[in-house]
Amino acid sequence: MKKIIFTVFIFTAIVACKKNSKTNIKTEVSGKETAVKYPSDVLPFMNEWSILCGDGTKIKDLVKVEHNGFFYVENDGKEDWVVYKTPNSGTTSRTSSNTRTEMGQKKHWKTMEGGKLTGTLKVQHVSTSGDARVAASYSVVVGQIHGTEGHENEPLKIYYKKFPGHTKGSVFWNYEINTAGEDNSGRWDFSTAVWGDDFSVIGETPNTYPEEPKDGIALGEEFSYEVNVYKGIMYLTFTSKGHETKTFTKSLIKSEFTKELPEQIKRLYASIGRDGLERESAYAGELQNFKQGAYNQTNGKKPEDNMVWSTGSDTYNGDIAKQFANGSYAEVWFKEGTLGKGTPPKN
Repeated sequence: MKKIIFTVFIFTAIVACKKNSKTNIKTEVSGKETAVKYPSDVLPFMNEWSILCGDGTKIKDLVKVEHNGFFYVENDGKEDWVVYKTPNSGTTSRTSSNTRTEMGQKKHWKTMEGGKLTGTLKVQHVSTSGDARVAASYSVVVGQIHGTEGHENEPLKIYYKKFPGHTKGSVFWNYEINTAGEDNSGRWDFSTAVWGDDFSVIGETPNTYPEEPKDGIALGEEFSYEVNVYKGIMYLTFTSKGHETKTFTKSLIKSEFTKELPEQIKRLYASIGRDGLERESAYAGELQNFKQGAYNQTNGKKPEDNMVWSTGSDTYNGDIAKQFANGSYAEVWFKEGTLGKGTPPKN
């Protein structure tokens, strides 16, 4: 009978986070050592990010670090993926009521300086509870540009959304206006569909859903995005096997929303009175950074209080284990990503 020796090495390192420990386990079986893979082994740009996880854990150094159950590596039988998982209710940032396991770029840049972010991902799960009349229900943001001064609004949020019972979901991107003046309460997001529908397509009742998009993206189906900001202009490219490649261009330094509300906004935001207009110069001169991961858009707030953002999703009194066990979470897997300088657009 062969003798099997299990040797476990535990290494604990202090990191700058709310829960400031991590565990690295290596197991030796019959003389073969298998090392734990960290997210930084899959995505080599981890030194350029910090992360906030769905339980409130903050980690500033992401090299050779994981956070069990929230930020770790999974293999699908073919490739390694970085998993970002976050509940419907947990501890989040000061500017949001929605949880996230999402990386934030350490470097901040102005719109004329720009930058480029790419990602190849698949969404594995979105919340199965919510109010179909609320646009944010059943959705997760997988990439952002976020303002870090002024109103700290978001010139870009890339969404995935799938209604319960549907096989295919939608990918779309939202542009949040940088509101004119000091009052930011009138802000809103203008949404543009990539595959499937945009943010404004909602259900007529809490439990009835619109028609399933024919050209949508299923859970577990790969797609990629490129966000390229060059000299104040944002160039977006979306690709997925079996789907038409989509490209978009949007100025971040000259607004198109200075005089009147788009019909989409009048229709979607009427119930909450968001009727602001954008400053002429949009986000010109303001600092931004990229974000990437899983920014869960579902929450337990009452829809009657806000029919755009309060999804009324199940939260089990904030019990994260129960949320994970009962579909009240978002989970996104990335296998590739790059971060760098903005480049001239391809003709």
